[in-house]
Amino acid sequence: MTDSSDDAKQIEKLYEFGERLNEAKDKSQNVKDYEGVIDATKTSLKAKQLAAQLIPRFFKFFPNLSSRALNAHFDLIEEEDLAVRVQAIRGLPLFCKDTKEYISKIVDILGQLLTADEIVERDAVHKALMSVLRQDVKESLTALFKHIWNVEEPSQDDTIRDKVLCFIRDKVFPLKAELLRPQEEMERHITDLIKKSLGDVTGAEFRMFMDFLKSLSIFGEKAPPERLKELIGIIEGQADLDAQFDVYDADHIDRLISCLFMAIPFFVRGAPGSKFLNYLNKHIIPVFDKVTKGVYDDFLVFSAYEDLQVGMELPEERKLDLLKALAEISPYTTPQDSRQVLPSVVQLLKKYMPRRKTGEETNFTYVECLLFSFHHLAHKAPNASNSLCGYKIVTGQPSDRLGEDFSEYYKDFTERLSSVEDLTRATIKKLTQGMAEHNKAMAAAKSDEAKDNIVSLF
Repeated sequence: MTDSSDDAKQIEKLYEFGERLNEAKDKSQNVKDYEGVIDATKTSLKAKQLAAQLIPRFFKFFPNLSSRALNAHFDLIEEEDLAVRVQAIRGLPLFCKDTKEYISKIVDILGQLLTADEIVERDAVHKALMSVLRQDVKESLTALFKHIWNVEEPSQDDTIRDKVLCFIRDKVFPLKAELLRPQEEMERHITDLIKKSLGDVTGAEFRMFMDFLKSLSIFGEKAPPERLKELIGIIEGQADLDAQFDVYDADHIDRLISCLFMAIPFFVRGAPGSKFLNYLNKHIIPVFDKVTKGVYDDFLVFSAYEDLQVGMELPEERKLDLLKALAEISPYTTPQDSRQVLPSVVQLLKKYMPRRKTGEETNFTYVECLLFSFHHLAHKAPNASNSLCGYKIVTGQPSDRLGEDFSEYYKDFTERLSSVEDLTRATIKKLTQGMAEHNKAMAAAKSDEAKDNIVSLF
């Protein structure tokens, strides 16, 4: 270990190297001085701190010593002493200020350093990264996003990936107006980077990325249809609509529902929803409840599902979410999609709207969602209602099927509607009476405890 006099000599020598390099008109001639600065990284702590300032400052003048200088500086980043590490981190942006070819490497290292435990060190990393981003945002973002999609050693790399994601969310996204210039070019670039990163993301990460994409001007209110289609395509990919549906795959069901609701604002703006609707019609509705062979024989749309095993059923807690999503999508469907989905909706309506009282409790929320969907789908495809439930709406097309007799369908459907209406009235009456009794009991209660007991009873 060097003593204080040796330390002083090393520091003095370093200052001499720095002064000569500073004053030299052709700094590239002062090779020995720069080599002396590099060698100082193997000496005392104070010398290392000073070397961490001088190495990047004069780096561009000595291309033949670039590898040696970088390796020496990177060694300082791994020093045990915090002050040395912080000084070395602060110097990293200088390496690529005039030598752009090092941007990717420097950003890669800074990305790894985001896992630093010390606040002052982590703060230095954040500032260094922002400095490099401002030098060349395109190259820097590309290097930074590689930490998201290239995960080779999950235990270690996942931590880095999470830190990089947090940095992008907290530091980069809020400054998009400043950083993403020229706007259209850079918004397109970061969109492509995000799309490449979506192969393995959590639900929260996907929502974060989608919220950011929605905020970009290229996907704004004046965005052309192809841009909306691009966003819907991203959501469709996350929903995995090309995969065979597995009713026991809770993760896929949750993802599907989340993506459905995420896509609705884009359907409102005119984006196509055909792929989602077709998936619901083909995979979800046939297993909405337990399937029994032959239940859907009247509807050709279900003929492919006659071999489904009895017992396949969607989780109860997700059924309402799916019906709500279908209801919210229905006003924005095309006539063709509406015509395809209507038979499925009518069949479910018949299941939840009994023709006569059965003694079973009616799920009014399901009925409400399905009636809402039916109304909007039938409005888009009016000539389909005659053959499904006997409602004759003349459009002048052969598909009106006006010459056929669907009076039994009409009778069946109207009886079901009347039955639901009667049940609704009875339920409203029961609820009104219950509220009156509740209010009367609360008024008579003398203490908070008595009121709490009443609340628990009702």
